[in-house]
Amino acid sequence: MRYKFLTGAFAATVALNFAGPAAATDLEVTHWWTSGGEAAAVAELAKAFDATGNHWVDGAIAGSGGTARPIMISRITGGDPMGATQFNHGRQAEELVQAGLMRDLTDIATKDKWTEIVRPKSLLDSCTIGGKIYCVPVNIHSWQWLWLSNEAFQKAGVPMPKDWNEFVAAAPALEKAGIIPLAVGGQPWQASGAFDVLLAAVGGTDAFLKVYKDKDAKFAAGPEIAKVFKAADDARKMAKNTNVQDWNQATNLVITGKAGGQIMGDWAQGEFQVAGKTAGKDYACLPGLGLNEVIATGGDAFYFPLLKDEAKSKAQEVLAETLLDPKTQVAFNLKKGSLPVRGDVDLNSANDCMKKGLAILAKGAVIPWTDQLLSQDSQKQKEDLFSEFFAKPDMTLEEAQKRFANIIASAD
Repeated sequence: MRYKFLTGAFAATVALNFAGPAAATDLEVTHWWTSGGEAAAVAELAKAFDATGNHWVDGAIAGSGGTARPIMISRITGGDPMGATQFNHGRQAEELVQAGLMRDLTDIATKDKWTEIVRPKSLLDSCTIGGKIYCVPVNIHSWQWLWLSNEAFQKAGVPMPKDWNEFVAAAPALEKAGIIPLAVGGQPWQASGAFDVLLAAVGGTDAFLKVYKDKDAKFAAGPEIAKVFKAADDARKMAKNTNVQDWNQATNLVITGKAGGQIMGDWAQGEFQVAGKTAGKDYACLPGLGLNEVIATGGDAFYFPLLKDEAKSKAQEVLAETLLDPKTQVAFNLKKGSLPVRGDVDLNSANDCMKKGLAILAKGAVIPWTDQLLSQDSQKQKEDLFSEFFAKPDMTLEEAQKRFANIIASAD
């Protein structure tokens, strides 16, 4: 994948070319972007849509995706659909599509040549059900990052680690200095996501795909995955004093030097930016935990429920096009900390960590993420397991691995 670094002059000439309706149409858009960095990013989408002559009615739902998705789904199935809604790439809206409640965007995608501009191809594949396209991918978010606080390691008197193993080795010095080694919030998806990152980093890409793509339960119960559970146990011990719930609260512990690091997706960058922190100076980032530099092709997409109102349906089309406009893509993703889904946009403003991600993406070192490989039911079972694992230090590695293998055995 090749990202073209365009000149500022050229980028400035890029403008929205959508002919908005004669009268402004209000379109409610639901999402779970409520942290400081996320709110700054979604404001760019709203500004771009409003510039078309329509009006973005913000339907933010606090509490992350685990809280927001059931509310969104309930509204759609209950006959009170919004104009558009965020989900992650993958299978989260699968049942809504199968029930005939979501809008087919294939005609728009064909007209605007999405297959030529959206990269990698797997993003549109995740939006495609039965040969039809049902969503607009807006970014590439990868979970595979360890965010590190320069202040914390300086206070502890130890060098910044170059990989997960060095990070674990530095934990005693961090604790001695009164610093939480690893910040992990109490939301179940955080613990589950951290394990998945460890699986890809410690176990390797092949192991990750054997478990989640091939659903190989025997392998999941074997010695290779036992090594991953040992790493997860290290993470559990390092995170035991975190005592925060939300992911951005955990990120703030790293920003303020109260925690040494956090395993979290690249959306954490938005929080560092809002706090005025600079990559490479105030904080560091290790893609793939410094062990296996890969990028997951997860992220966010917008789906459009079927509406009876003709004006709102027209506004949906305008929003779908606006989300993939080059200027919108740059403005949104620079604030969000994610990578754009277009390979032809100006990224001269990318920070050091984003450039690392772009380089990995350009090499093609990508993997699908669990949102794309597992059903929502299987994901929920996994989240419940690892939430319990991180909360209960007396849960043995053997018990946890056995339960994990059983989840994989029944996964769909």
